[in-house]
Amino acid sequence: MVVFRAGKGPERIPPVLLDGTPVQVVEQFKYLGHMLSGSLSDDLDIERERRSLAIRCNMLARRFARCSEDVKITLFKAYCLSFYTSQLWISYTKRFFNTLRIQYDALRVLLKKARYCSASGMFADAGVHNKLLRVVAQASPDSVFIKHWRKVHQIPNTK
Repeated sequence: MVVFRAGKGPERIPPVLLDGTPVQVVEQFKYLGHMLSGSLSDDLDIERERRSLAIRCNMLARRFARCSEDVKITLFKAYCLSFYTSQLWISYTKRFFNTLRIQYDALRVLLKKARYCSASGMFADAGVHNKLLRVVAQASPDSVFIKHWRKVHQIPNTK
């Protein structure tokens, strides 16, 4: 894979040989489950996670439709809140991040809630936000995560 800086790169890429065999140049590939792109954007990986989340949520809604709400919430926490490589997301567009956020409407479907019910209230009642809030609360103010969080959410530094 060739990485281009700010959309610029070489016009011609010389062939790379490995034991006499040319190595294929690609624009993207999956490495340890994380989608990498030549532009270094995380949009592809966010889309991969959104699709995976949709599959997991639909599976839960179908297979566990008759279970109690507590069981559904426990399953949702176990299967739908693990983002294997999300800690690596640093360069993405708001559009792709919002598509992932909207995918969490699946909890509403799983719990058979009305379409107009408060999403934040539903997540708070289910105790789903606690994981993320705990990470944010325990992070050092100088950590890369907190600096990125402030930048993305346009929160001024309080130092």
